[in-house]
Amino acid sequence: QVQLVESGGGLVQPGGSLRPLCAAFVSAFGVYAMGWYRQAPGKQRELVAAITGAGSTNYADSVKGRFTITRVNAKSTVYLQMNSLKPEDTAVYYCNTAPPVIHRWDWGQGTQVTVSS
Repeated sequence: QVQLVESGGGLVQPGGSLRPLCAAFVSAFGVYAMGWYRQAPGKQRELVAAITGAGSTNYADSVKGRFTITRVNAKSTVYLQMNSLKPEDTAVYYCNTAPPVIHRWDWGQGTQVTVSS
């Protein structure tokens, strides 16, 4: 069973930055496309950034140019650099596999990001 552990969220003012990370306790981490998802209160979980094992990235339009996803396969870790944060970025952020991988592992506890003045 794969375990995903997210951390690094917090409270930040609009325009600020955060860099949450996700540790995946799984073998052969590098073969999986990984993504960061978020879920705001009353909304569905959405994929905001994805990265293949080789490092190709893709972003939702709402975060393009502000967020950067990276990974270190040797550490089975994926990061999300979040800059120019907006109140609408407030959500619980999760990591998991991403398309073209079809199967999602059990979700972790996520990390709360709150953008507020």
